[in-house]
Amino acid sequence: MRNRRRWKRVLIGAFAGCAVLADAGASAAAAAVSSEQLAISTPPAGSAAWIQDHSFGRSLPDPATTTPAAAAAFFASLAPTELDRLIQDYPLVVGNYDGAPLDLRYRANRIALAAERDQARTRAADRKLDSDTRALAVSRANDVEHLLAPDRQILAFDPRGRGLVSEVWGDLADAERVSVLVPGSDADLGHHDQAADPLRSPAGMARALYAEERHQAPGTRTAVISWTGYVTPSGLGPDAATSRLADVAAPRLERLLAGLKETTRPDAPPSLLCHSYGSVVCGTAAPDIPRAAASPSDTSGITDLMVFGSPGMGVQSTTELGAGVHVWATRNPSDWIGNVPFLEVGGLGHGADPTASGFGSEQISSARAVGHNGYFSEGTDSLHNFAAISLGHYQDVLRPNPNQ
Repeated sequence: MRNRRRWKRVLIGAFAGCAVLADAGASAAAAAVSSEQLAISTPPAGSAAWIQDHSFGRSLPDPATTTPAAAAAFFASLAPTELDRLIQDYPLVVGNYDGAPLDLRYRANRIALAAERDQARTRAADRKLDSDTRALAVSRANDVEHLLAPDRQILAFDPRGRGLVSEVWGDLADAERVSVLVPGSDADLGHHDQAADPLRSPAGMARALYAEERHQAPGTRTAVISWTGYVTPSGLGPDAATSRLADVAAPRLERLLAGLKETTRPDAPPSLLCHSYGSVVCGTAAPDIPRAAASPSDTSGITDLMVFGSPGMGVQSTTELGAGVHVWATRNPSDWIGNVPFLEVGGLGHGADPTASGFGSEQISSARAVGHNGYFSEGTDSLHNFAAISLGHYQDVLRPNPNQ
């Protein structure tokens, strides 16, 4: 037992150490020793009171057990005045309820965000609190205030822990093509939208993809979701080397997609763009999200799954992901993730390299992308390819140059 623990520590150090050395930055070194994160697997705050509320003359559906299809039917059965009551009394429940009408979720989340901002401002002004706590409250209030801008469409918001937030670009209810960005480590409320370095943030990546889709197909109605609906690893510590957080995240991603099936009508299943640790989440969820095509030649039911900057998907090949997914993979030569060991031993590591020739993915170019977070930079092959695949324009996908 003692040797096993020692071996685990060695492997964790190897994963974090390789990443830190490759990144060669003080911030990465500090991140490698970050503490483990507490995964959020429970329904949103307010769910207990919601279940106990019988004032509507019926039981309200349990957010922990109700399917998105049943949730859609429930919300459709309510009168406008009843819907208004629910979002006022239970904004966090309604705002996070997969299967609820999209406009209702947007409205509920504005209420929840305003309440969180006001609470944070109160904490920031409370002189009985220490300076660090007040400073964190100021930061939280500022982060939330940005999301209350009139043009923001917040699909989900959970203030617990580091904060979870999912945002929409485009008209999701009317979109012909829908893309879902699943980010990796350090994605949370505070890092959702970073003005100083936007393409490091889920919001910046989603904006870039949405703009590229509109550039390539201005006549196609598209929507992009940046989905930070799970607790991500913080830095490059032990959480990044195991699937623990991905195991909790996968059912949440599956519920999101099931909810979109009830509330959107795209021409094809939503495409998934899985960055870094997000590809572990996508790999874990993949067997339970495909929608089988009617025949081998019918691609209308295939889920396009793009992985980039991936440490692995928790599998040895695409055959383990189930039928109905098409995996596209890329990693640029300057991405430090290529120096992380591609293996899985005793629960540590994430399996084979998705860009390896025997993995079964379709390789795409990421020429001109630089580093681990450069895949959405303007003019890169990767950004072009992400949009082309999301649009279903497979003939426009750029392949790697074998001479480079």
